[in-house]
Amino acid sequence: MKRFEKPLRIRFAHCDPAGIVYFPQYLVMLNGHLEDWFTEGLGVSYAELLGPRRVGTPTVRLECDFTAISRPGDEVVIGLQVKHLGRSSFSLDFDIRAGDQLRIKAHKVLVFTCLDTHQPIPAPDDVRHAIETRFLP
Repeated sequence: MKRFEKPLRIRFAHCDPAGIVYFPQYLVMLNGHLEDWFTEGLGVSYAELLGPRRVGTPTVRLECDFTAISRPGDEVVIGLQVKHLGRSSFSLDFDIRAGDQLRIKAHKVLVFTCLDTHQPIPAPDDVRHAIETRFLP
């Protein structure tokens, strides 16, 4: 399966007083990567999806394993793979690595929703097509 990857430098702002990434900051990094995947990987502007199109992608399930620490200045790579695409939900596997060392792995289930009603909706046709043609076998 195709992955969407981007490098990231760990910054002081990501870290706690112990000098390591504060674990909620990893979730912020993963969400930023999700936004980049929509815009750069799928070719669907995440800002337009949320704004004028009023389509949200809230997380309904999240599992994380934190396997090694990261410090300011570390160069890591965030990766994402599509595991499942349903009618209105999809699941993604994320990881953050420094070289061969796994720092975090996460599994997220997200649901397409109407931001006006907060009810599930079918995956938008352009998003479904992009996922199916670019990230599924």
